[in-house]
Amino acid sequence: MTPPPPGTVGDRAAGVLLGAACGDALGVPYEFARRLGDHEVPEMVGGGLGPYAPGEYSDDTQMAVCIAETLRDHDAPLSDRALGQTAEAFLTWRRDGASDIGHQTQKVLGEVEHARGTEVVAEEMAAVARRLFESGLPSAGNGSLMRTGPLALAYLDDPAGLAVAADRYSRLTHGDPLASEACVLWCEGVRRAVVRGDLSGVRAGVELLPVGRQASWAAWLDEAEERPPHAFEGNGFVVRTLQAAWSAVSRGEAEEAPEESLRHSLWSAVRAGDDTDTVAAIAGALLGARYGASAIPDEYLSVVHGWPGYRAADLAGLALAITERHS
Repeated sequence: MTPPPPGTVGDRAAGVLLGAACGDALGVPYEFARRLGDHEVPEMVGGGLGPYAPGEYSDDTQMAVCIAETLRDHDAPLSDRALGQTAEAFLTWRRDGASDIGHQTQKVLGEVEHARGTEVVAEEMAAVARRLFESGLPSAGNGSLMRTGPLALAYLDDPAGLAVAADRYSRLTHGDPLASEACVLWCEGVRRAVVRGDLSGVRAGVELLPVGRQASWAAWLDEAEERPPHAFEGNGFVVRTLQAAWSAVSRGEAEEAPEESLRHSLWSAVRAGDDTDTVAAIAGALLGARYGASAIPDEYLSVVHGWPGYRAADLAGLALAITERHS
């Protein structure tokens, strides 16, 4: 595959999955370990909770790939067949490929094994997630936010449709509306970054939320722009995850080469501490969409890899196949 020219929509589209995977693999060694200091440089040395090989991405990108393959294969992401494929892919991943899995996602997927291979597997999955939330189980983890970025590639000209899809795909495993709202914001951030090459989308995404939720999210974004990523402790909670990622991305904009801006922002995301791979994967999807695959350092692209056997060229090709199908 010939890489798209730098600065093009194709370059930025390819950057979505590549940026997420590289951020993920960069954060893997430091997940729930000692937080790196401001002058320590993260490296793709592997280890972590897997343990992982150097450059290997974790569940964040693995689940994003499940969604991306669905978007490659279906014209209508919200069709029963597309949602069913995603739900089946999640179950296959849990059985065969999950190197790590969040508590909320594990609980939901474990309760729908009986529906594997049926036409209602996605419906059953979402129903379990909804029941768990309604029962009072904490359901606003970051496990849906980490994976939904690729949806933007199927809705580059349709922000309203993207918001509906982000909500629907989040609710497959996370019944709390907070998780869905975070996905709406970040997906719109990714969409606008691919189309426009800027970071206006996360703020613009607030207007896609229910009116009663907009003020809270606007305030949370304000806070993220004012404080460093590591200020948002407990970043397994989806609001804190988004704040940490947005802090790293928005505060990292500088008058320097795109590669350096992307690299420094990813480092900042990893230095948030706690759930480092997830914060950096989420930040990486937006950074890749903003600056393009051409801005991702070669030393990252040459080693990044993961389930189901993808390397950098495969991830870029998958992203471009989605945009081609939905153009």
